[in-house]
Amino acid sequence: MVVVTGQSKASATPDDAMSSSDAEDDFQEPATPTATQAGQALPLLPQQFPEVVPLNVGGMFFTTRLSTLRRYEDTMLAAMFSGRHYIPTDAEGRYFIDRDGTYFGDILNFLRSGDLPPRERVRSVYKEAQYYSIGPLLDNLEDIQPLKGEKVRQAFLGLMPYYKDHLERIIEIAKLRATQRKARFAKLKVCVFKEEMPITPYECPHFNSLRFERSESETKLFEHHCEVDVSFGPWEAVADVYDLLHCIVTDLSARGITVDHQCIGVCDKHLINHYYCKRPIYEFKITWW
Repeated sequence: MVVVTGQSKASATPDDAMSSSDAEDDFQEPATPTATQAGQALPLLPQQFPEVVPLNVGGMFFTTRLSTLRRYEDTMLAAMFSGRHYIPTDAEGRYFIDRDGTYFGDILNFLRSGDLPPRERVRSVYKEAQYYSIGPLLDNLEDIQPLKGEKVRQAFLGLMPYYKDHLERIIEIAKLRATQRKARFAKLKVCVFKEEMPITPYECPHFNSLRFERSESETKLFEHHCEVDVSFGPWEAVADVYDLLHCIVTDLSARGITVDHQCIGVCDKHLINHYYCKRPIYEFKITWW
């Protein structure tokens, strides 16, 4: 009788043995999850929250009642802590929100008692209220300064044709000139005029209002482009040229751009007969560093 022992498999060539080992590796069964891996798995929904909720918002710690977070049902916080969504926790068990927590205390103060932030924090808190979709807080902030004044300012700027495009043009021209000249700053000419055809001493006796009553053919005689880099105007509003200059400087400064300006004269281009363009020309100096 022939007996086949386990040694007969060992008689295979080394190459065969290696192939067998590789095959075993290819067909290994998946490892059973460890306790640590199992602990990291997301819990089944709905998630339950305590009545007093510890929070970690971008590394800043807060504690509040669950009812405070759910104060307004149409907000992101109410949805997050409704139990329908999983909120991760940090090593101390605090519920983690991956957001800068600098102004989260102002958010909580409004949810708790309707308190509004001081003026210097209004703009920043407004951005956070937008992120968390807190409509009542947004409405309240829009009714106080500086946001209320900003709404009025934007209403005025809405009269400006291509206002934002002209701001971008100022930045691009200044950047290009400074780069080409390897200079710290760049200068450009900007025309800011309120009326389409500005009043001159010669026009005053003939035209008694800001709305010039001229025929279409006469109007074309006064149409021209001042020799400047950018022109703002015309517009019809009480706000004057200095108000628009303030808006331009404010919006450029808000983008971190240092800007100075001064009036360097008027266009003074001859139009027809004794009429000359009297639109003011300003020199803008953009400093890059």
